[in-house]
Amino acid sequence: MEPRRTRFYLDKRNSMVMGVCAGIADYTGIDLLLVRVGFVLINCATGFFGGFGILAYFLVGWLANDKPHEFDYEDREDRKFWQKVRARPGNSVRDVRARFRDIDRRIADVELHLTSHNRRLADEIEALR
Repeated sequence: MEPRRTRFYLDKRNSMVMGVCAGIADYTGIDLLLVRVGFVLINCATGFFGGFGILAYFLVGWLANDKPHEFDYEDREDRKFWQKVRARPGNSVRDVRARFRDIDRRIADVELHLTSHNRRLADEIEALR
């Protein structure tokens, strides 16, 4: 079974402890440093020792799956696309349709250019005969 791109995975490649913050950063598209600083600030504000955040961190690190190796080789555009899909699935369908419309329009322009009657080119060919 192929791994799903819309699931949350731990990112052990960019991890410091268990890869939870790196996974959150990869999942949402937020900068990794901001996620780590936000995690520390939230835990300090709510009581770092004995706080729920540390327990939740280790629980997520224990329950979540590691990021599949197939995702390590995807390019930046694919990564950004899947982050948008996870954030706003409805908008991603609209974006894909818009991209296909743009590609279809460009192909139609090329086809029109190639199949249209170019009078100047026809005259040059006739002049060479």
